[in-house]
Amino acid sequence: MPSKHQVMSLWGLVSQMPPEKLQRLYVDFPHHLRHLLGDWLENQPWEFLVGSDVFCHNMASTLLSATVQHLQASARKQGEGSAILQHISTLESIYQRDPLKLVAIFRQILQGEKKAVMEQFRHLPMPFHWKQEELKFNTALQRLQHRVGEIHILQETLQQGTEAGQVSLHSLIQTPANGTKPSEDTVGELEAVQALVLKRIQIWKRQQQLAGNGAPFDDSMTLLQERCESLVDVYSQLQQEVGAAGGELESKTRAALISRLDEVLRTLVTSSFLVEKQPPQVLKTQTKFSAGVRFLLGLRFLGASSAKLPLVRADMVTEKQARELSLPQGPGAGAESTGEITNNTVPLEISVSGNCCSALFKNLLLKKIKRCERKGTESVTEEKCAVLFSTSFTLGPNKLPIQLQALSLPLVVIVHGNQDNNAKATILWDNAFSEMDRVPFVVAERVPWEKMCETLNLKFMAEVGTNQGLLPEHFLFLAQKIFNDNSLSIEAFQHRSVSWSQFNKEILLGRGFTFWQWFDGVLDLTKRCLKSYWSDRLIIGFISKQYVTSLLLNEPDGTFLLRFSDSEIGGITIAHVIRGQDGSPQIENIQPFSAKDLSIRSLGDRIRDLAQLKNLYPKKPKDEAFRSHYKHEQIGKDGRGYVPATIKMTVERDQPLPTPEPQMPTMVPTYDLGMAPDSMTMQLSSDMVPQVYPPHSHSIPSFQALPPEESVNVLRSFQEPHLQMPPNLSEMSLPFDQPHPHRGLLPCQPREHAMSSPESLLCSDVTMVEDSCLNQPVGGFTQGTWVGEDMFPPLLPPTEQDLTKLLLEGQGESAGGSLGAQALLQPSYGQSGISMSHLDLRANPSW
Repeated sequence: MPSKHQVMSLWGLVSQMPPEKLQRLYVDFPHHLRHLLGDWLENQPWEFLVGSDVFCHNMASTLLSATVQHLQASARKQGEGSAILQHISTLESIYQRDPLKLVAIFRQILQGEKKAVMEQFRHLPMPFHWKQEELKFNTALQRLQHRVGEIHILQETLQQGTEAGQVSLHSLIQTPANGTKPSEDTVGELEAVQALVLKRIQIWKRQQQLAGNGAPFDDSMTLLQERCESLVDVYSQLQQEVGAAGGELESKTRAALISRLDEVLRTLVTSSFLVEKQPPQVLKTQTKFSAGVRFLLGLRFLGASSAKLPLVRADMVTEKQARELSLPQGPGAGAESTGEITNNTVPLEISVSGNCCSALFKNLLLKKIKRCERKGTESVTEEKCAVLFSTSFTLGPNKLPIQLQALSLPLVVIVHGNQDNNAKATILWDNAFSEMDRVPFVVAERVPWEKMCETLNLKFMAEVGTNQGLLPEHFLFLAQKIFNDNSLSIEAFQHRSVSWSQFNKEILLGRGFTFWQWFDGVLDLTKRCLKSYWSDRLIIGFISKQYVTSLLLNEPDGTFLLRFSDSEIGGITIAHVIRGQDGSPQIENIQPFSAKDLSIRSLGDRIRDLAQLKNLYPKKPKDEAFRSHYKHEQIGKDGRGYVPATIKMTVERDQPLPTPEPQMPTMVPTYDLGMAPDSMTMQLSSDMVPQVYPPHSHSIPSFQALPPEESVNVLRSFQEPHLQMPPNLSEMSLPFDQPHPHRGLLPCQPREHAMSSPESLLCSDVTMVEDSCLNQPVGGFTQGTWVGEDMFPPLLPPTEQDLTKLLLEGQGESAGGSLGAQALLQPSYGQSGISMSHLDLRANPSW
């Protein structure tokens, strides 16, 4: 089954389905001819040619000719015989009499294919949706242009008699009240096409906001500008026709028509002023920043003007002021600013080569911020503001005053670096879960956990810069952590919702920080020091210490794995199996390494230093897994004649390992981060071990049956690592001898200070070729432990379903999400879901 990235068209999925499922669709059009058309068929506007007017008939005739030409070219290319070519010619002669009949047949075939694909694969390729949106707009625009052309021709026949002229003028203003369809009203058609343009602008703005969380985004505004300019051209033509009508229209009718046309123009102009380059969404006072706006219709209305181009002004506004701006009678550009911004005026500039009209603010600086009254327990890092960009000019010969305003995405203003973490949480939540056309800046207080998983995965991949996202097991651990719930299945959390308070207001049980502060620490550590390790799948990471115990307890001596620390922000630890005096297995967790530790000696070199580490879980030799991450050590004297000095890490123990009295109850599965899709269910019981896990020659004790503090006598959670100097440097006074000042558990701290150090630290392994590892085979685990990447397609952005609904509006598609984003944690293209109902991934109540 191909991955989602390999299938870009509807036909790409249809061609993979069993022919018997589709045979009933090709009664009126032969199946072998449908194969010749391929994905060309879905790229034509069959579904949007509804009606039997002159425009539809002309378009249908054109499409019939194009269809025949494509069939003949494909047949010759594939070496088809003369019989097929004769069949194609017969087809042309049949439908020449009624080309609209062929349109109806193809429309029915495409609808049937979409339905069949949805039943088997549960979603359609996103490029197909975008292509359908483009076809819908282009067809509507061509219909409108055809209509205006007809009016112009009728206007030219005025000299032949009044009756013909009256027909053309009335056609401008026909309404449903006259017994005609709204689509037959020319001005109404203009308004309908304008609505498509405005919707596309809203989708672009929403995609720009999602890009703040790491979603892919094409920031090109060329398409939007072309659509706006094409509507202005149609507006100008209609305005000329009204002017040429003179006194042929009644004064009331003429006034109504002019009013509707002017409203179309005003809405289009004001909506085409956009923030092209957003200011930073976490903005620190006394720090320079840049931003930019673009006027899509600037070339049309300002390009030919000899007057001085208007100035654009940038002002800070509060959430309350932003809401007032959204009201019909909101304040103008003179609204009071909530902060003092310097260098905040820049003129609009016309770029002929770039075909744009824009203004770029290069040296903005927020000197101070005026805090507004906060709601309830809201902190300063939850207070959202925005930058308002505004300008004004006069339009047309009548000097119609136009006021342009564009509001930036919401931002949080901070005055100190220790507020950055919590400010990022506010922005992440708002970007992910806000809705289009909302009242600024209202966002849901509680969202589905599935949406949160998508957001965390998107943020992790974008922040770290990796194509390896989070796996279902990771989401289970994160759910247990944020909900403080030890449920053992993904299904237990799939229908739950998470609140803003749980995300970044409530302190985790037994800790001094929130869920987001902990997760952001993992992001920062992985981005700065562990990107290549994560991309090579050498780090399990998101797994509890207690489940590590159940995984490793019966593994061979020296088996180890890497997990992110629960008790420290931005720490990674090594858990490994060692033997007691009587040979019994024990689990040791080495004190977590921070970014500062890893800047002194990389994680790979630390693993190489520890001889007691032998195999990366489950059974991969550590040198095989980490060889590419080892730093080359010089042998012999360097170029200056010096003998190289090397820092090594050791782990020392204060006392010999105690002898435990282990209990060996039920079995638990290995921690398999790449389960095969055909054997997803992990059913645990006292008498059965699921076959999805590698077979073991020995029992693994269930953590569930371990009495508290009795069954397994594990060493102290963290052993102090020491960096041992070579003998020839033992008397040197180096700072690496000293214990790290942050070793041990973090004390409970105020929320805004419970985060990793903001300063950037260069890790010693950053000189490695990080990018190359993204395209290398996954390493670090035995063959068969990890599945192919196609089996777990990347999760979609959290609001792609909403964007899809907008694209499908008016296309006769179900808005129930059937064509939208695929369900969370479900493989694409008909693979079975991930059932983890009984995965024993118990969390430590104290963590």
